[in-house]
Amino acid sequence: LDVDCLCDGEDTFVAGIMEHIEEAGIHSGDSACSLPPYSLPDSIVDEVRKQTIAMAKALKVKGLMNVQFAVQAGVIYIIEVNPRASRTTPFVAKATGIPIAKIAARLMAGAKLSEFNLPDDKTHMKALGHIAVKEAVFPFARFAGVDVLLGPEMKSTGETMGIDTSFAAAFGKGFIGSGSTLPKKGTAFVSVRDRDKAGAADIAQQLLSVGFKVVCTRGTGEHLQSLGIAVEIVNKVHEGRPHIVDMMKDGNIQLVFNTTDGAQAIADSASIRKTALFGKIPYATTIAGSKAMAQAITARIKSPDGFGVAPLQSYFTKKAGKKDAA
Repeated sequence: LDVDCLCDGEDTFVAGIMEHIEEAGIHSGDSACSLPPYSLPDSIVDEVRKQTIAMAKALKVKGLMNVQFAVQAGVIYIIEVNPRASRTTPFVAKATGIPIAKIAARLMAGAKLSEFNLPDDKTHMKALGHIAVKEAVFPFARFAGVDVLLGPEMKSTGETMGIDTSFAAAFGKGFIGSGSTLPKKGTAFVSVRDRDKAGAADIAQQLLSVGFKVVCTRGTGEHLQSLGIAVEIVNKVHEGRPHIVDMMKDGNIQLVFNTTDGAQAIADSASIRKTALFGKIPYATTIAGSKAMAQAITARIKSPDGFGVAPLQSYFTKKAGKKDAA
């Protein structure tokens, strides 16, 4: 989670709580994120808000503060606290309609939060009526030999934002805005590490339900077949031709979901990721990213007009306080 708040040394306003799509271990600048959180229970969101306020007060912050949290099995962990603006600041401002950088500058100059007619920070994110998703933009296609796997080292060089009334549509807009595509039909390749196989079952079933064909490497395919999911098995590169890279180069694969770990497995699957990159086949290298893409594709197929387009301003009603805050 990323949290941005405003503080005048005494009072605190939690401007935005963002849930990362990718799990902890992926650099926050490379992970897509959702405001408000798209899967966390209210109890966790409320506790994150309380902890943020306590830290801002203890540090006597005047201006902006950013906190990164991780949540596992209902337990909240603090990763880092930064009493400054974060790269998420402009995203939060656009997603909420609150000019938080401008207000922060005023607070640093001695103003108090009470001077700004801000909404209730317990409810303002839900009251928005929409979801905004930040998606990272990567330069991989410009650098030959670069692996697209994500990790703790930041690789993105930009970001885009998708906004809609559902998470799936907002994520899809952000993904398309980053320069990628979301196919409406074709064949998806799914190959995941052991701990991701439960998630792969959900992804495969969702894609099959909207008309996609699904092919898998042997380990993933046999697991899914044992659950009664109708997938086909294709060879890995080292298992001989015809293999998955041949299918990709022949234009027979429209979507790639590939998660892996371990030096040998990463090396063995490098040609898949490289072929997807230079063949402009949309791909995901984390199970969370794969699930989000599958949801976005499903939403796009089921929507009568794909993803609608509207001005950013149309998502906000003229509420009392926003003009004053500006």
